[in-house]
Amino acid sequence: MNIKAFNIVNLLPLIMLSSLSFADDTSNSKLHNIARNVSPDRIEKDIQKLVSFGTRHTLSQTTSNTKGIGAARRWIKAEFDKISAQCGGCLTVYYQSETISDDKRIPTPTEVVNVIAIQKGQSDPNRYVVMSGDIDSRVSDVMNFTSDAPGANDNASGIAGTLEAARVLSQHKFHGSIIYAALSGEEQGLFGGKIMAKQAKKEGWKIKAVLNNDMIGNIEGVNGIINNTTARIFSEGTRSTETDKEARSRRFTGGEVDSASRNLARYIDKIADQYIPNLDTMMIYRLDRFGRGGHHRPFNQVGFPAVRIMETNENYNRQHQDLRTENGIQYGDTIDGVDFDYAAKLTALNAVSLASMALAPTPPADVKIEGAVKPHTTLSWRSPSKSENPQLAGFKIYWRLTDAAQWQFSRFVGKVDQFTLENVVIDNYFFGVASVAIDGTESPVVFPGAAGSFDQ
Repeated sequence: MNIKAFNIVNLLPLIMLSSLSFADDTSNSKLHNIARNVSPDRIEKDIQKLVSFGTRHTLSQTTSNTKGIGAARRWIKAEFDKISAQCGGCLTVYYQSETISDDKRIPTPTEVVNVIAIQKGQSDPNRYVVMSGDIDSRVSDVMNFTSDAPGANDNASGIAGTLEAARVLSQHKFHGSIIYAALSGEEQGLFGGKIMAKQAKKEGWKIKAVLNNDMIGNIEGVNGIINNTTARIFSEGTRSTETDKEARSRRFTGGEVDSASRNLARYIDKIADQYIPNLDTMMIYRLDRFGRGGHHRPFNQVGFPAVRIMETNENYNRQHQDLRTENGIQYGDTIDGVDFDYAAKLTALNAVSLASMALAPTPPADVKIEGAVKPHTTLSWRSPSKSENPQLAGFKIYWRLTDAAQWQFSRFVGKVDQFTLENVVIDNYFFGVASVAIDGTESPVVFPGAAGSFDQ
């Protein structure tokens, strides 16, 4: 009798945990509408236009109005300007550039030009979430800047998605700011991202998320798999800016799989489950694919949370290839290899993720945890500014088993800056805290300490 009673009592924390899952989360009608308003037809039209420039190689011509990287970036800027005009001037659109030279892939001085459009937030304008795509394209020889390089999927799809997200989100107002970035120089060395990240650090932008979209339109893999129901999110495990002291702390308290970037990936994965029908995202615990890179990396390099969103099944016959047919196989990144409905689905994932973060309060800062040799776990944090975050309803504590990929349990604790989870032992779980808005939108979860901080 006593043994049975003891076992039941000790199971009570687990019974409590199982009742505090994502099932208590409520979806937001505005976010559902944003997802529905993304148009495959507009994305198709934009990709067709980008392909029409022949090549968008970083070293290609800049004076023609119809061919080359110059014509492409001017068209992108004109599209952002048009979107801004339709929302009463809600976007600040400008070129961001730097001259690069003496690089093995840019041997002569070349102006690398990004196109940036900023939708300023209403109450917290210096807090940013970013969606990016790459303007440039290439063929087999990375230095060949004259041959046709349609770059339909790599990466006109990412640019088209970014433009479409701007069209949809510019019809709404948000507390935080949203940046739509068309970056250049990716194939030559991630230069566009480096230029933008450098400006952001210099000017003190509070970037909480960078969603880099690189190839979001292919559903037919070189392995023969055809699948339009999954996508991948790549994220780094620990920050490249981590100090020796921070690494030592992480060794003992955890955080190898709880960087800000990784919890950003979990956030997007949850958005997919709630708002994007027939899409399951794979969280890849890796900075990027083997031996390859993308424009999220320069942001990671200076400490910003950043992930890569892309298709699951790549077709290498369509990437970085001269246009040709060999042994019955068609090579080249042409528009017939893009599935526009799928590109729209991944664009909607981006748009809803950006909107949710921009509607929500900023993530809590200075999250700390204690509970060693105690039956309870206590978390504390610093609340965000009331003037910048008038929508703040309170905070939610999340926790999960240490081998679980996604947050499993949660508890809303209100407008406090400290809370104790009774009979939840610190050694058995990973913990984090999210800010919650009145409308139910939430910030990404912040893991305690430097390992999981969203502050740079």
